[in-house]
Amino acid sequence: MKRRDFLATATTIAGATLLGGCNDSNRVAIDYSKHPEKKDSKYNSVNVNHNKKVKLKLATSWPAHFPIMGVGVERFVERVKVVSGGSLDIKLYPKNTLIPALAVFDACSSGEIDAFHSGPYYWKGKNSAFSLFSGIPFGFTAEEINSWMLYGGGMDLWRELYAKYNLYPMLGGNTNIQMGGWFRKPINTLADMQGLKMRIPGLGGEVFSKMGVNPILLPAGEIYTSLERGVIDATEWVGPALDLKMGFYKVAPYYYSGWHEPGSVLELTFNKNFFSKLSNEHQQILEVCASEMNANMMYEFHAQNILALQKLDSLGVKLSKFPTEVIGAGKKALVEVLAEQSEKNSDFKRVALAIDKRLKLSKDWDEVSLKYFLNVRS
Repeated sequence: MKRRDFLATATTIAGATLLGGCNDSNRVAIDYSKHPEKKDSKYNSVNVNHNKKVKLKLATSWPAHFPIMGVGVERFVERVKVVSGGSLDIKLYPKNTLIPALAVFDACSSGEIDAFHSGPYYWKGKNSAFSLFSGIPFGFTAEEINSWMLYGGGMDLWRELYAKYNLYPMLGGNTNIQMGGWFRKPINTLADMQGLKMRIPGLGGEVFSKMGVNPILLPAGEIYTSLERGVIDATEWVGPALDLKMGFYKVAPYYYSGWHEPGSVLELTFNKNFFSKLSNEHQQILEVCASEMNANMMYEFHAQNILALQKLDSLGVKLSKFPTEVIGAGKKALVEVLAEQSEKNSDFKRVALAIDKRLKLSKDWDEVSLKYFLNVRS
């Protein structure tokens, strides 16, 4: 054999041997008996509940089969059942079937129910800081508030404050950016806002109040009739997908883009004592399924809104933007509201400062990324 051929053959054999060695090592199973887990490992509890069933009562603030939000919770219940192999059995109670829509917080805190699905800003009467966890006018988008909650300390703050009420919250969805509302008459100047009776909750309602609006809280079932009869002059709801189903365009034809709720958090909250007594396996299943619901609900709002917007356009709905004067007044009013609430409540001040710090960082990034892209895309 020529020396050149010999070297080539030897190189090929050596390479094959090395590759074969790699493949063999990949095929050899690791003997975990030689590497026993520590007794306190969190993984020791996996599958220990296979034949043990835990029942939960979960009440919501939404009617049965309510689009996106209500249906999203129903999917969560089914998902938990599948993932747990049936060992977690959640009994779902839609709005008012067991607990009144806005009584779920207290019912869960006391242990009357084990969990609820609603929105944090409904509980600002308990602690004004709670409204901030839903989001603020001119504030976080859905993506930004999820980022803050999961990777910026927001969730730790939320759980710390809710723990005082024996509650353990999780992100349970996001409405994505909401529209500014339906008006019976057009808004051309700030003067047109004066004395306006408008259904609007949360911090958005407080900001609008500073602008001369009379905010009114109404349950969903009374909004359309109130608009039709002139009891109220305007209402905000959510966005095209849900607004279309409410039929507001029939009695309030002027539809405005929004800034008061750019990304509103929905919550899946558990009784803290109940949750702490669950096995690690069940806790992890609930956390993972809640995380899936949080993402899916946000994406579904976007998916349905873009289709509903086309439908509204075909119905001749007039889409408008608030005048610059109104937007400027809204920003000024927000500063006043945040300052006043911070003065009254140290919890509010602490959470508001955390949001402000994070929002500044996010704005810097958005300026050179998303804002630039959206401008050049158009």
